[in-house]
Amino acid sequence: MRDAFVRALLREMARDERIVLVTGDLGFGVLRPVKEQFPDRLLNAGIAEQSMVGLAAGLAATGRKVVVYSIGNFPTLRPLEQIRNDCAYHGADVKIVCVGGGFVYGSLGMSHHATEDMAVLRAIPGVTCFTPGDPAETEAVVPAMFQTPGTCYLRLGRGNEPHAHEEPVPDWRFPKAIRLREGRDIALLSAGGILVELKRAAEKLAEAGVSAEVVSFPCLKPLDREAVLSLAGRFTDLITVEEHTILGGFGGAVCEVIAEAGCPCRVHRLGLKDEFSAVVGNQAYLRHLYGIDGEAIAEKAMALINEKRTDAGRNP
Repeated sequence: MRDAFVRALLREMARDERIVLVTGDLGFGVLRPVKEQFPDRLLNAGIAEQSMVGLAAGLAATGRKVVVYSIGNFPTLRPLEQIRNDCAYHGADVKIVCVGGGFVYGSLGMSHHATEDMAVLRAIPGVTCFTPGDPAETEAVVPAMFQTPGTCYLRLGRGNEPHAHEEPVPDWRFPKAIRLREGRDIALLSAGGILVELKRAAEKLAEAGVSAEVVSFPCLKPLDREAVLSLAGRFTDLITVEEHTILGGFGGAVCEVIAEAGCPCRVHRLGLKDEFSAVVGNQAYLRHLYGIDGEAIAEKAMALINEKRTDAGRNP
């Protein structure tokens, strides 16, 4: 997703000379094309993320579109006051890019586990939150991010992750959800790089004769309410999956829409509970440990399907 972001960023920088990229003393390998093509528009703020965001707000006040780029929690939680007070409150055209959402940097411990960022950023007034599911979705949402006025948040995975889409996402319209697979028995929904696990779960369910719909939400805020309500009208059970706490994140956003509309649909949220991960390990290991890998998602879906079949047998 990092490389896809840089490819899309380069296209946008070629179109608009106002775009400036500020990095927190990292990413120099992946950002090399930016340095080569636009050397005067790449700044290194050093390991000083609060100053980085304050700098970005100042640059935005001069008419520039500013991207701040760092890993995990460093461009989000560390400079949260600056994001809220300096950027969002003033409608500053600052785009905050987090590389390593979720457990990407799992072996570095909880300080590097970005598992509260979606809930925190979506709660700040005026902040638009983009949560693409794979490289193809990343390239689709970046132009929309630059067309969106004010402060935005872009949550990415890492580099070289599996692709959920086999082809580019054609004609994506902000803030629409994307259906990867049509189903009839149960729906699997996600926001962010966990999408590939939903695809794996759906394939596993298909082997058991269960038809699962897979839907990605590349935009968390504003959420595609129309898509959520359509799914709630077609399915009795929805499973939301996020590499993030279930408190205030994607699953919570889906529940808000369904509850306000009064839909008779159950939402089952998969993600971290009210806890930090005190365990270290690679991303695949932590996804398995916390029940958000393809196998665990499929098991949850099968349990719900079997429950429904049992109830149907009791009440013919």
